[in-house]
Amino acid sequence: MPELNGPDMSDAAVISRNLLNGAPAVGGAVLIIDDEAEIRESLQTLLELEGFVVEAASSGEAGLQRIGEHPFDLVLLDLALPGRNGMDVLGDIRAHETRLPVIMITAYGTVENAVRAMQSGAANFIQKPWDNEKLLADVRAAIGWRRAEEENVQLKRALKQRYNFENIVGKSEAMLKIFDLVAQVANSRSTVLLQGESGTGKEVIAKALHLNSPRRDRPFVPVNTGSMPTDLLESTLFGHVKGAFTSAITSKKGLFEIADRGTLFLDEIATMGLDTQAKILRVLQDRKFMHLGGVQEVQVDVRIIAATNVDLRQSVREGRFREDLFYRLNVITIELPPLRQRREDIPLLVDFFLKKYAEENDRPARRVTPEALRPLMSYSWPGNVRELENVIERAVVLSSGSEIGIDLLPDNILGRGSIYSLHDPPANASLFQIVEDFEHRIITDMLEKCSWNQTEAAEHFKVPLSTLNQKIRRLNIEIRKKRGA
Repeated sequence: MPELNGPDMSDAAVISRNLLNGAPAVGGAVLIIDDEAEIRESLQTLLELEGFVVEAASSGEAGLQRIGEHPFDLVLLDLALPGRNGMDVLGDIRAHETRLPVIMITAYGTVENAVRAMQSGAANFIQKPWDNEKLLADVRAAIGWRRAEEENVQLKRALKQRYNFENIVGKSEAMLKIFDLVAQVANSRSTVLLQGESGTGKEVIAKALHLNSPRRDRPFVPVNTGSMPTDLLESTLFGHVKGAFTSAITSKKGLFEIADRGTLFLDEIATMGLDTQAKILRVLQDRKFMHLGGVQEVQVDVRIIAATNVDLRQSVREGRFREDLFYRLNVITIELPPLRQRREDIPLLVDFFLKKYAEENDRPARRVTPEALRPLMSYSWPGNVRELENVIERAVVLSSGSEIGIDLLPDNILGRGSIYSLHDPPANASLFQIVEDFEHRIITDMLEKCSWNQTEAAEHFKVPLSTLNQKIRRLNIEIRKKRGA
């Protein structure tokens, strides 16, 4: 049997093993709710001899109080309690503890009531007088079910935290490394610097860091620092007091205060002026700042996540970015790869955006044809994921059928009117692949111009029709009906 921590072990297996290693020992905590002292004592003695931790209550009210005070793995509940009967108590338990298993205890002749109790959420029932071995087997089975259910919930949470961050799509090695890094640093208070080209998803990663951190219930506040002049930016970040400048007719809180105990995402941070950078540095060092025009310091607890699409080290060398602020921001750096370097993620992203925009526009599900996927895979995507998203949204909105073909893709994606793909081929493409892709585009473009009449297209190319048809089959070009047909 291979070792669990060997190289072939799946992520799910690793997490499952860790959960199991932290699981409680054999046995469990059992609560007995029965008004008969003899029954309570008998059950308690039997279960404690088998290693269970047992508590007992003589009424439904007392039992519910115990459940509110201590965690239990199982409840043994008498169906025929005086006052509030077992069915009522079961309902109260289910209202607050949906996964806590309850085994009903019933006397001979009330089995029908016990069956109804199971239909209402009881895990099982036992009859008085009971068989000790069967009772112990039922108790172990119910507790085992609870633990398996709880382990499954924890496993799903752990896997989601590790690999299924909201709106982050990817299976490439580069993205899996980012998922791991986000999972490692999300719980810390450290500043994070996100670097990557425009459109690579820096704000999405910032949200993932926030949502997987202890600050998840506090505000996530994004601000594009490159979209405002200096005075407006500083007023937005730090707030101002009444009369601080001509239009300051009232006092106003800044985003640092709004993000207190949460996360502030500073996008395009390289565009900030040096004076603003100095004020940001002070907040990072002292967690204090002043409103514009104010004299009192304001204390805040804010985690900073910054993002840039330029080389900050080069900006430091050129004197456009403070070196001390750079090192404050550069505690943990996450590099986001451009889409052209993770082409294997494109089909996943296409599917994700197809579903997203079909739902948003109240359209049936759409699929991209293999012919249309080909240029999507080979295009260089200078605008990265954001550009791909825009292309798919446009295609969904303009589509009238269930399929999205190349007729719904922009000309620049198809390479029309340019030789962009020859100047910037895919990084891993061979010469044969580049030539084949360009040939595919030229033939498809000509067929569209000829309303998908192969004979006319062959005449334009000055080749026999059989030669053109051979290329169409080899290149897997999807032939559509002639226009107007």
